[in-house]
Amino acid sequence: MSSPPQHVDDHSIIMADQTVIKKGPVSLPKGNAVGLPFQKESLLGMVSNPTEVFCSVPGRLSLLSSTSKYKVTVAEVQRRLLPPECLNASLLGGVLRRAKSKNGGRSLREKLDKIGLNLPAGRRKAANVTLLTSLVEGEAVHLARDFGYVCETEFPAKAIAEYLGRPHVDRSEVNSRKNMLLAAKQICKEFTDLLTQDRSPLGNSRPAPILEPGIQGCLTHFSLITHGFGAPAICAAMTSLQNYLNEALKQADKMYLSDNQGSSDSGSKSSDKMDKHRK
Repeated sequence: MSSPPQHVDDHSIIMADQTVIKKGPVSLPKGNAVGLPFQKESLLGMVSNPTEVFCSVPGRLSLLSSTSKYKVTVAEVQRRLLPPECLNASLLGGVLRRAKSKNGGRSLREKLDKIGLNLPAGRRKAANVTLLTSLVEGEAVHLARDFGYVCETEFPAKAIAEYLGRPHVDRSEVNSRKNMLLAAKQICKEFTDLLTQDRSPLGNSRPAPILEPGIQGCLTHFSLITHGFGAPAICAAMTSLQNYLNEALKQADKMYLSDNQGSSDSGSKSSDKMDKHRK
């Protein structure tokens, strides 16, 4: 039987900027669902309805008439206000495309106030701004998915394997090279398998963790900084690398078989010459 949720007074929560979240009791589930430090995890359940759509924003990377709109949940807004980013009003307004609207800052603060978040004036961001900062989670995930598709369908794994395999045609190198390729495949698989077990919160979902809290916390930090783009993009790149390694192994097998066939043909010709000499 599961234990009832803990009720924690907000004065016990240690945050660098406590003015971000409105005061009130916090309901916490037992344990740490996403592997975050206690003070960060404590704040994730403070808004009334995290799955509610806060607003919809047009994508920044779409072309012309194909502009997509992405729904931004209350939970996502909360993540952008919490560490590691701690966005200020100006940056959050830019992300939500409200920076140039009339009284955009004031209306944004009022809307945040209604869902239980208080964004103070003069607040400083906590992370360096990158191009990824401007993307909402929906577009970041969309970008990662498209990048994965291009890596899978367009990356020239075979051509690269053939090019890099040219210097290793000597039979004495083939076996050692094949062993190195197999070892590289295993290491890449271990790395990719770990990333696929990442259960960082995204959109309106908070999947149950699989990994230990320590490593999940590190992956969650990376996911929060990249808004869900990071791990899937790295997995896509690793897929390209695995495809290259597979093609390189095929090249090594071809060289080995070709070398053996050459040796067999050479032995057969020598035998024919000896037979003729005997006659």
